[in-house]
Amino acid sequence: MSLVTRIATAAILVAATLGSASAKEWKTVRVGTEGAYPPFNFVENGELKGFDVDIAKAVCEKMKVTCTFVAQDWDGIIPALLAGKYDVIVASMSATPERAKQVLFSDKYYNTPASFIAPKDTKITETTPAGMKGKVIGAQGSTIHSSYLEDVYAKQGIEVKLYGKQDEANLDLANGRLDAILADKIMLMDWLASKEGACCGFIGPEYKDEKYFTPVAAAFRKDDAGLAAMFNKGLAEIIADGTYKKINDKYFPFSVY
Repeated sequence: MSLVTRIATAAILVAATLGSASAKEWKTVRVGTEGAYPPFNFVENGELKGFDVDIAKAVCEKMKVTCTFVAQDWDGIIPALLAGKYDVIVASMSATPERAKQVLFSDKYYNTPASFIAPKDTKITETTPAGMKGKVIGAQGSTIHSSYLEDVYAKQGIEVKLYGKQDEANLDLANGRLDAILADKIMLMDWLASKEGACCGFIGPEYKDEKYFTPVAAAFRKDDAGLAAMFNKGLAEIIADGTYKKINDKYFPFSVY
């Protein structure tokens, strides 16, 4: 072996050694979720539960890691990830291009449309900006739904109110302080089936504009690509072996994938 070949081989070995040494070995993963977005994530008897939580637990099992869960208010959920409060967000976060500038997204784990709801005695006959003229409409802030309302409705002079939590918007609708709400249709179905949601019902079409209503994925820090790859592998496995369907069927009478 020539001197040049020996030097090149040694350099390759050193690089490989450094690479393996620097790669993080994940044994415990901290999962951030909101805990205020039923049926996807909520708190019951002091414990985080819901579709997001069950999906995360199933993927963690495939990843062979121990997962712990952290509740975080929605408007600070990405900053807390970047600050190291947890390692991954599994909280019904849509994988938008704007968010992708800050975080690394996994493959999608569900995709559902948005819809408006309004009081059952509403006089709204169409949900276009023209049909909503003079109305006050709401959404949870820092979501794809608020972005859509701000871009499409507020620019047409429609008053848009944003809330820190979805429950706060729902309460204002039930109490007559809003004329309509735009949110994830599946989440709204859960609320409409409750005693508090009996006031209201769906109006207008489903909204699926891919510019705004992108699929839901888990979010990671950009330097944790290895963890994201592990998550994607685990997600593919629970889809393939039927675990995903069992979780889906626990919460919904149709596929949300």
